[in-house]
Order: sequence, then structure tokens, then C-alpha cells
Amino acid sequence: MEINFACDLIIVSMSVQFEKSKETDFVETENQDQKKVNLNDLVSRMNFEKKKERKNNIILSAAAISAVAVFGIILTL
Repeated sequence: MEINFACDLIIVSMSVQFEKSKETDFVETENQDQKKVNLNDLVSRMNFEKKKERKNNIILSAAAISAVAVFGIILTL
């Protein structure tokens, strides 16, 4: 469980860094030596991504169930 949590934190950290590099075209050279990983920030971002993914899954499931229901109603007519 702890290994999965650590892996999730690393993945979130890497994806956040990649998104930041996509958004900005410049490289910060002053603070590169002084940068530290804020664990609380990573955990909060990971929780936000999980909530976002859960919401998308619920929306997709509702759409699939609705499509099946509509198809079933059409077949019964």
C-alpha cells in the first residue's frame, strides 16, 4: 500500500512538472537548486486528480446506462 502511494506521488509529481513545462516556455534557472518537493501539495493534487477521474467515470457510466436504456425502450416498441 505504501509503495502504491509513493508511486502515485511520483507519477503526479512527474505529470505536474510536465504540465508546467508545457505551459511555460522559459526555464527557471535561479530556483533550480533551491526547489524542494512539497508533499502536502502533491497529496492534494493527487486527491484532486482522483476526484476528477471519479467524476468522469460516473459521467461515462451514466451515459452508457442511458444509451442502453434508450436502446431497450426502442426495441420494445
